[in-house]
Amino acid sequence: MNKAASPIKLEGLSKPRGKRWDHLELLERIDASGSISAAAGAMGMSYKAAWQAVEAINNLSHEPLVVRQPGGSTGGGTCLTDYGRRLVATYRRLEQEWASAPAAIGRSMSDFDQYYRMTRRFDMQTSARNQFLGTVSAVKMGAVNAEIILDIGNGEELAAIITNDSAEHLGLEVGSEAYALVKAQWIILAVGDDIKTSARNRLSGTVVRCQEGAVNAEVVIELPGGKTIASIITNESVKILGLKEGARASALIKASHIILAVAA
Repeated sequence: MNKAASPIKLEGLSKPRGKRWDHLELLERIDASGSISAAAGAMGMSYKAAWQAVEAINNLSHEPLVVRQPGGSTGGGTCLTDYGRRLVATYRRLEQEWASAPAAIGRSMSDFDQYYRMTRRFDMQTSARNQFLGTVSAVKMGAVNAEIILDIGNGEELAAIITNDSAEHLGLEVGSEAYALVKAQWIILAVGDDIKTSARNRLSGTVVRCQEGAVNAEVVIELPGGKTIASIITNESVKILGLKEGARASALIKASHIILAVAA
């Protein structure tokens, strides 16, 4: 398992299942073509929908599954990490083994359990644009509310304020796994490192996408380690802040604007 995984070969992949996209197929097609655009086109999927799916997949994984390759004469591309290839290969192998010989499942259960739990995260549906999987590193109970610190990897943390009743209902304790959900409209963007703010959380990175609409714009910031966070702000704010691809920016999030969730 420590050896670099080979590129995935596509053989008779299925069409989109109903109205939901097969995230594993998207990963396979990205790995085969080296391009999100090509993968999306092959699946009849919009480029934006494909990018949003990739961003969500990376945010819900402990390690990046998809990474951008540096540009050049061809403009760069996108590929799966070794971890991403192992995840897809393991899941596909287990699908075949389950269909052909249920008894063989026992030989791969150690790998299957880890990667199956990972792929199950793709099934969560929520209107919140930003979803982060993390591990609770601290729980501070107050008279009414509790502060929950969630480690989302690569040295980044999110602090959330929820009621004590909610903390107990979710069974949150140090070491437990939880999701942080943040609506894009709740995120304030800032540039520069010398600002002071009352927002409890600050995630800094590089703008990788800035798409303007009629009134508002979607700005996506890539954090160190590959996770991304999306914000919806006005076009005027984009101009005032000088936001564009490659610019440095920070996402400010109030602790009270973070919704926590756990697997059922």
